[in-house]
Amino acid sequence: MLRQNWLAWTLLLGCAGIVTSPALADDVVVRTFSSGTTANTVGIVDASEDVELAGPQALTSDGQGSLFLLDQINGRILQFDPKQPTNEPDVLSMPADVQPTDLIVRNDSIMVWDGSVRTLKAAGDTSTRSIGGKTIQLEEVTTRDVGDPFATSAFSQMGSQPPSSAAELLDQGTRAAIVKTTRQPDRQYVSSRGKGSVTADVLPDKGDNSVRVEVRTMTTDETIAQLELKVRNQLGTVEFLEIDNSDRFYVLGEDISKSTKGAITFVARYAANGKLEGVYELPLENTPLTRRFVTISGDGDVYFLRTKDDGVDVVGVGFRPLRSASIIDIRPKKIATKTPSATPSGKFSAVAAVRPSNRQQAIETAFAFEGIQWKLTPANYGADPDSACSGFSRIRRPWYLQGKVNQEVRGVPYCWGCHGSLANFRQRIDAGTMAGNVCTRNNPRTDVAGVDCSAFVSATWGLSVHYTTAAIPAIAKPVENPWDLKPGDALNKPGSHVMLFLRFTPDRKAEVMEASTGGCNGRVCRNVYPLAGLLARGYAPVRFKAFADDQMVVSTNAYQDTGPTGRAKKQGSQKR
Repeated sequence: MLRQNWLAWTLLLGCAGIVTSPALADDVVVRTFSSGTTANTVGIVDASEDVELAGPQALTSDGQGSLFLLDQINGRILQFDPKQPTNEPDVLSMPADVQPTDLIVRNDSIMVWDGSVRTLKAAGDTSTRSIGGKTIQLEEVTTRDVGDPFATSAFSQMGSQPPSSAAELLDQGTRAAIVKTTRQPDRQYVSSRGKGSVTADVLPDKGDNSVRVEVRTMTTDETIAQLELKVRNQLGTVEFLEIDNSDRFYVLGEDISKSTKGAITFVARYAANGKLEGVYELPLENTPLTRRFVTISGDGDVYFLRTKDDGVDVVGVGFRPLRSASIIDIRPKKIATKTPSATPSGKFSAVAAVRPSNRQQAIETAFAFEGIQWKLTPANYGADPDSACSGFSRIRRPWYLQGKVNQEVRGVPYCWGCHGSLANFRQRIDAGTMAGNVCTRNNPRTDVAGVDCSAFVSATWGLSVHYTTAAIPAIAKPVENPWDLKPGDALNKPGSHVMLFLRFTPDRKAEVMEASTGGCNGRVCRNVYPLAGLLARGYAPVRFKAFADDQMVVSTNAYQDTGPTGRAKKQGSQKR
């Protein structure tokens, strides 16, 4: 087990069975990878205005205790032993046509997610070999049917799943935006280390702060655990993760208060008899967005993927025991954050007339950006090979367009510094403009078409000008209780990224629409994220002030577009 240093123990609140403010256990960095392209480094694309830092997206483990890190920017997976941190990792090179955003390893099969499940394997039997700095080429051996419950359930743990139907968001009769807020029963399928294939039924209990998790074996249909999970505030995501080699159970949970500053993500550990033993608090605060940020080894070690500006840390998370606790009550730490000013310095008086808008129009516009079909002509595709971006070895063209010349493609491409309506995009594409630009460290280009993250949200809100993420707070009011989010609201991280909120999924994740270089492979797409993870990373729920009966003229805050790129020109200066 990982080194654990327990400090001043816990404070028990008598008969209520509530444990509050238990002592912090030590987290241990078991391996660090700096930025680069060698075996001991990972691909990192630096952050920029309206662009979050991009790096490895997933961390997972196999049955032998090895960890696998998805280094998708370098087109590979790094395999290493966390208990031998000085050994060279193995480099598993992915096929050229695979650009995944999530990764799991089960039964010596490597499965990745790029909108569907794809299974990769090295040539020959590598299940018993030692790790020692080898380079291995992976090949796709089969594509798993999305109906395979174990594969789809494993990816859905962190939100990698097919998007919902538009019918779940817009009433087919009235086209009104539908808001559903209650948790629905959820069956999860897990290939566990200790008990093999099991099902876990997450059943809503009394109130919004508790569930019951019933675990049954697939072979004998025997109930092997009934786990009670209750938090102080309101439960978000609940995912059954693992049964370790000692028959202990691990459940991922979120405690989300009615304040955006009170979001906690943890892994709860239960003994073989179903009794809560304690928790691992995941240090999500101030880290860039990643997909699979936690994994459990067969020995019961909990590892967390922490991305930094100059690389990543693989962290062994310290265990916090809870004695006689019926409610998990972890109070959020007070951590200083740097938030860019929403209003740039300098005087300005320009205003933007806002036409009446409502949630239905915003959602329908978003789906139109995601679903537009268009033919990628040689002129739209551009020269091949394309020019390299500054700062890293990738090219201008969004990944989803690679190799698709003269084919029909779906979705508006991500374009750094671009903005405009859907009609404007179609007009420029028909005129032969190049499609998309993911070179976010370069200056915006005038010869490309598409939208970036804030331009997309601006368009869905019916704005004729482009509001950056730093300017959005001037035209949107905070939604104090994140559970009050409605279709057409947004999750905004000033200076970094913004997503249009669509709905809460039946298992209490946040479904969003976004324009993204990484999570969408360079286009507008729908994604699902655990809500607490977004809040802890600095995303703030906001509501456009001009929706419905709040028709008002809003200031452009000196971000009016003044040039053909659509990137707003600032008056005065502002730093991220």
